[in-house]
Amino acid sequence: MTLAENSLAGAAQPAPMPGWQTLRQRSWVLEMPARWLALLLALWCVGPLNQALWLKLASLADFPDPWALKRLALAALLSCATWLWLMLWSWPLLRRPAWSLTLLLAAAVQYNMLHYGVVMDSSMLRNVQQTHLGEAWDLLSPGLLLHILLYAGLPILWLWRGVRTPAQPWRQALLRSGGMTLLMMGLLLAGAQAMYRELAPLLRNHTEIRYQVNPLATVVSWVSVNLKPIFKPAKPFRPIIQGANLGASYAAAAAAAGHSRPPLLVLVVGETARGDHFGLNGYPRDTTPQLQARNVISWRAAQSCGTNTIASVPCMFSPLGKAGYEGRKAEWGNLLDVLQAAGLAVDWLDNQAGCKGVCARLPQAEAISLASPEQRSRWCQEGECQDRLMTELLDQRLAALPEAARRQGAVLVLHQMGSHGPAYYRRSLPDTKRYRPECDSNRISSCSHAELVNVYDNSIAETDAFLAQAIDWLQARQEQWATALMYVGDHGESLGENGIYLHGLPYAIAPKAQTHVPWVLWPGSLAERAQLDARCTRASSSQPISHDNYFHTVLGLLDVHTPWYQKPLDILAPCRSASG
Repeated sequence: MTLAENSLAGAAQPAPMPGWQTLRQRSWVLEMPARWLALLLALWCVGPLNQALWLKLASLADFPDPWALKRLALAALLSCATWLWLMLWSWPLLRRPAWSLTLLLAAAVQYNMLHYGVVMDSSMLRNVQQTHLGEAWDLLSPGLLLHILLYAGLPILWLWRGVRTPAQPWRQALLRSGGMTLLMMGLLLAGAQAMYRELAPLLRNHTEIRYQVNPLATVVSWVSVNLKPIFKPAKPFRPIIQGANLGASYAAAAAAAGHSRPPLLVLVVGETARGDHFGLNGYPRDTTPQLQARNVISWRAAQSCGTNTIASVPCMFSPLGKAGYEGRKAEWGNLLDVLQAAGLAVDWLDNQAGCKGVCARLPQAEAISLASPEQRSRWCQEGECQDRLMTELLDQRLAALPEAARRQGAVLVLHQMGSHGPAYYRRSLPDTKRYRPECDSNRISSCSHAELVNVYDNSIAETDAFLAQAIDWLQARQEQWATALMYVGDHGESLGENGIYLHGLPYAIAPKAQTHVPWVLWPGSLAERAQLDARCTRASSSQPISHDNYFHTVLGLLDVHTPWYQKPLDILAPCRSASG
């Protein structure tokens, strides 16, 4: 065949068809339209990156599916929904970065769902976004990095190096992608309607499932937390300081020409402490011997407002209670605003990831920023400090408060690092590591349950030592002050029960381990000033209480009056001889 014949033969061959037929291999790089590439990534997300969801569905007795037909149908629906999400970002310069970020997010979320049993609802996402670097570092592990490398790194490498999308006329690309979008939306709507009878009771009985759809559940939570407020008007602020004033005990102190001691109350906001792991509350292990020796009072049936810090801390300081706080249409002032407006000196010292807005209008500081080099050497490591550092800073914080307010009385709030996981082994010092062997890794799901309980109980023993040290500080100042300490945990923690770790599950489905918190009072010499009957107070420790009682109990103990005070919610009111 001549050269001319070769040329004619080549010219006679038909050109490749557009569309799916453009999928072909050039050396080792595939060429594929963006819409089909998005479909492959959607299938990857729905399959390998949704293991937690499929394992959960397979374990449900009320979702019979022996042939996996329901799960296949649900996978098809989720594939359509995920494809639609990916196609939002399918513009030429945007698609690879956006799709890569989606894969990284999905891989990281899946690891935490599989290993800790957490779900990324709106409340958990808010908590994650306010986590400081030290807490985030605790969550990093070789297992997490390997998981991300396998489930996100490999497809990302292929996305950037192993495939490219062909150039197409924009009208043609828009027509085909638009048609496929309409098809996917139609399949999604028709499938959801067809499966409604199956899905409605499933999601009603197992609400956690909706938060396990990866990565769409995290995307929805992120939109709710970060974008929804932009399009909604900001909630107005409602101060609650009007009518706040000091009660009759302060006038009596003034009439005594300085012979009556002003109150000095230390409020400790606990972190990730389970009420059922306190020896004071009947736990078989004596995790709280130092508190027991100081004759504290412990309420055994206290319930939290939320299952994470950002939900619980603002709620417990609010006058609204759990139901009112969660349904609020405005942002309200809190307990500390009232105390300061009444005339007391108030301060917040933090060893955690901030006060979540509670201390926005009063003096505040981070413990690590105030520590001397010697204190940092003794109490801090890798940018994180033990709670006992805070007790060494109490004199400094008290002296820094305005003198006029200090003469009336002072409230010092200490926000613990406490038992925050998963690096529990970093939450205790050698003198409180009583239980061995302990889990010495942040990969807590790889430790035995006994090791995990040991390391967690060591962190409770550390809290016991910290609280005892704070009480001793108060006792040493009783000649000048009427002192007391109140410690209340913000939320509990799951330690692998039913495969669940850490905290932050939606309250409606959270196990008791995440909502049962410790509540401890050392009444000190403030009890006399508050006219508390010791026997009555101790007898009340078995009654069920919650964070709803916190605002009113602190006001009553300090004899601060405000129209927001509700006597029935003050757990100490029945034990005050002059409580009217």
